Amino acid sequence: MMGGIELEVVARVHGGRIENEDDRWGDVEATIVLESSFPETAFAGLEAFSHALIVFHFDLIDPETVVTGARRPRGRADWPEVGIFAQRGSPRPNRLGVTCVEILGVEGRTLRVRGLDAVEGTPVVDVKPVMRGFEPRGTIVEPDWATEIMKDYW
Repeated sequence: MMGGIELEVVARVHGGRIENEDDRWGDVEATIVLESSFPETAFAGLEAFSHALIVFHFDLIDPETVVTGARRPRGRADWPEVGIFAQRGSPRPNRLGVTCVEILGVEGRTLRVRGLDAVEGTPVVDVKPVMRGFEPRGTIVEPDWATEIMKDYW
């Protein structure tokens, strides 16, 4: 129970990386395997989509290191101090991550993906297909540091 919100682990990440690294996630392939409490039909129809949003829990982040205010992304002195909700770092309240992945295939209880920046064993709390209608409308604007932080990420 998290402050009145209860989340259920729906799947776990298998394969991909064993240790977390800051960059070069673009070619990482992993599988997302449904927990036994979910029927394999939970993934039915997902293979018709090219991408999915994976919502996962940064379970390896020590709750004592969670940031609720501002910090410098990756601790870099040349980047501005910004609030935790103005960045996507892992030591955040609720320790939730969201990544858009390429769907490589669905086989029963297993979803094969590319580009998931989560490590072996990471608990997944939701999977959502990417639909154009939910994507941003208009121009996306971001500060220079945000563009720079992502230059080698994928």
